Amino acid sequence: MASEPQGGLTEYITHHLHHNVVSLGDSSFMKLHLDSLVVSFVLGVLFCLWFWLKARKATSGVPSKGQALVELIVEFVDTQVKDTFHGDRRTVTPLALSIFMWVVFLNSMDLLPLDAPSWGVKAVAGAETAHHTFFRWVPTADINTTMGLALAVFFIVLGHGMKAKGALGFGKELMTAPFHADNLVVKIILVPFNFVLNVVEYLSKPVSLAMRLFGNMYGGELVFMLIAGLFASWLSFLPGVLFNTAWAIFHILIILLQAFIFMMLTIVYIATAREHH
Repeated sequence: MASEPQGGLTEYITHHLHHNVVSLGDSSFMKLHLDSLVVSFVLGVLFCLWFWLKARKATSGVPSKGQALVELIVEFVDTQVKDTFHGDRRTVTPLALSIFMWVVFLNSMDLLPLDAPSWGVKAVAGAETAHHTFFRWVPTADINTTMGLALAVFFIVLGHGMKAKGALGFGKELMTAPFHADNLVVKIILVPFNFVLNVVEYLSKPVSLAMRLFGNMYGGELVFMLIAGLFASWLSFLPGVLFNTAWAIFHILIILLQAFIFMMLTIVYIATAREHH
């Protein structure tokens, strides 16, 4: 969520699209987006702490409002897993719950004022330091964060596939599906085609997961920045408030929907990986 821009709108947007980057050595490739890492870690800890405290204080009698909310979320996620994954859910449901809640937390940072970090730096170190300090606190608007999440899901899916079919069975499936034949010569001819198709299918999964989440959250963040231009004038201040409020309310749906899609696709990918052709 944006506040009044300082300086020109172009300069304001450019400033807020920069990450707080830490370079590792002299290589331009080895760089860490410190803001995305810190915010992701803190929100992950908060999510785990919240659910752990509610689980620790859970009672079998009349639940508190906090316990009822947590139970509602867990039941909702478990129902989605039960309807999609027809196997042992003991590890899949906790994974789906972690993905859903963590992504919701990460996406929800888009509802906070963009300039909040600048206000904090300005209050402590002054306006000049704030102008040269970059901090984007919507981790899912960073392609590195979404790709990291998607790659984690990718390796989990591979692990499930190998566990269900064995390493040899998984490798055999890469070579013999989806096209198969009874004739040995035809089987050998089809091996490279099957292998290429399967590799493309597997690699497309993390790419689609990462790009879908990143594109939606980056676009939403950019709209907030553009709306911030309306706060620069008294004539457009009231329309800016209305547009900002309307977009924030609509963005809540995007936040929840993108987390739900990411979770559901993860469950579907795991269920597909455990199925035999």
